[in-house]
Amino acid sequence: MAQSFHGGPTSKERKYDRQLRLWAASGQQALEDSRVLLVNSDGPLGANSTDVPGVVGVEALKNLVLPGIGAFTIVDPATVTEADLGVNFFLEEESLGKSRAEETCRLLRELNPDVQGWWNTMPIADLLQAPDFLPQHNLVIVSGPTKRSSLDPLIQQAQGLGIPILYTHSVGFFATFSLQLPAEFPIVETHPDPDTTQDLRLLNPWPELVAAAAALGNLDDMDDHQHGHVPYTLLLLHFLEQWKQSHGGNAPSNYKEKTEFREFVRSKARTNNAEGGEENFDEAVAAVLKTISPFSLRSTVREIFELEQCQNLNSASVDFWIIAHAIHFFYNTHGVLPLPGSLPDMKAQSADYVSLQNIYKAKARRDVEEVTSTVRQLETQLERRVPPIPDRDIEAFCKNAAHIKVVHGRQIPQISSNSDPVTLRAIRSQLEIPESLVSIFIATQILDGVVDEIQNESKNQRSINDDALWKSHTERILALLTRDDPTPLDSEARDNIDKAIQELRRAEGGELHNIASLAGGLVAQESLKVITKQYGPLDNTCVFDGARSRSEMYRL
Repeated sequence: MAQSFHGGPTSKERKYDRQLRLWAASGQQALEDSRVLLVNSDGPLGANSTDVPGVVGVEALKNLVLPGIGAFTIVDPATVTEADLGVNFFLEEESLGKSRAEETCRLLRELNPDVQGWWNTMPIADLLQAPDFLPQHNLVIVSGPTKRSSLDPLIQQAQGLGIPILYTHSVGFFATFSLQLPAEFPIVETHPDPDTTQDLRLLNPWPELVAAAAALGNLDDMDDHQHGHVPYTLLLLHFLEQWKQSHGGNAPSNYKEKTEFREFVRSKARTNNAEGGEENFDEAVAAVLKTISPFSLRSTVREIFELEQCQNLNSASVDFWIIAHAIHFFYNTHGVLPLPGSLPDMKAQSADYVSLQNIYKAKARRDVEEVTSTVRQLETQLERRVPPIPDRDIEAFCKNAAHIKVVHGRQIPQISSNSDPVTLRAIRSQLEIPESLVSIFIATQILDGVVDEIQNESKNQRSINDDALWKSHTERILALLTRDDPTPLDSEARDNIDKAIQELRRAEGGELHNIASLAGGLVAQESLKVITKQYGPLDNTCVFDGARSRSEMYRL
């Protein structure tokens, strides 16, 4: 993001300062280029019901409007009722009887003038008939329960277009949401634990780093101030050379040898240094076990390199696979990945630390230049008819190469006759775990069936508390869960499902604002990960029990 003429932060940087620290300018730009579609429910949840779910979606959208998504669209056929005013903070008394989509859109836009908003009162099933409607969006959020005749085409069309979709429920004290990602969803900036990202290359240093260590000379000739401020990286390199001379040219290779080397380094610290102590030696000793190790490729990265998309490129290959192929070539050439170039804090004189930092940064720049050269050659060979891959994307990939990830997305999990047997087995196996919250997910699936039947009836005269409806759909779902394993569910599992159903029936399918607001925050968090393609997104279902303040994630 551009700096102002006088070098200070721009108004946009001041406005979004905190979030820029989380996902940087690249993430903010992705956010500003995005357009989110919110689809609210098809209508009331049965006869005499004024509840039309939609609060959780609006709360999620609020948390996306505030950090500055580019635009949003709300699809909601409902009109505002008294029930809405009790749970939806983005409606007011003057909204009564008006379009809920229009009113929530108007009030959400007031939160951030940089964000554009549109609304539509047509059913989503009708809007999907227009081939250019869904492709305008980067992400879809659906507030359930939703009719299958609306939800299924939306899921299928989004999957075909590679558009992520979040399906949410917030009923009473319970909330669930599932994330459907494209079949391959690559993430470059995964933001791993900082302790896992340090790559000091002490066992295979490059010439400039070797020269810096050699320039130390004899440590015994240093005065106390100098001795106590040698950067620990150079200390380790210095003592590694001494170790190799007495160990046949070999570095410490196992735990016993590393422990001996650690004690060797510790013994070289001065015990009577009056110039501020020898914290740099303490840092060196602490770093031995995690830095004196040969470079090894993470299994997840190796798997990415071995995928067909990385091995065999073509003119349609996306940027991620072209850069991955180039970095794989770099790894095969050098036996290491491009150097990230970052250096941990350490006790040192400022000039010495900056000098060492520049050595690492210069090596990282050379590695990026080498990978960039390979990428440009690949682009020429593939005769791609798209703009060249931006240098900043190649640089970011090189910096994060050791922690890249490809998530293999799956469809929104459903318990139906068409469900994948693997999904059904996964749900049942979770159900057999004591205290598992998967019973809440099962209960929402039963609710979906009840509401689907009610809303598909021409007169829509059945109540959401119709005992016969709940019984028939409960039996249907339980039959599906035992389809491949006819062993009856144990009494505790069945009791947990009955308790979850009881809460949904008590709430009559309605939302509590505090639960919907919290769930909306969780949904927005996952949305931000998907939009910015940073951090690790949900894979693929989350259940929240507001009564017990517990949440669990399931891979269904």
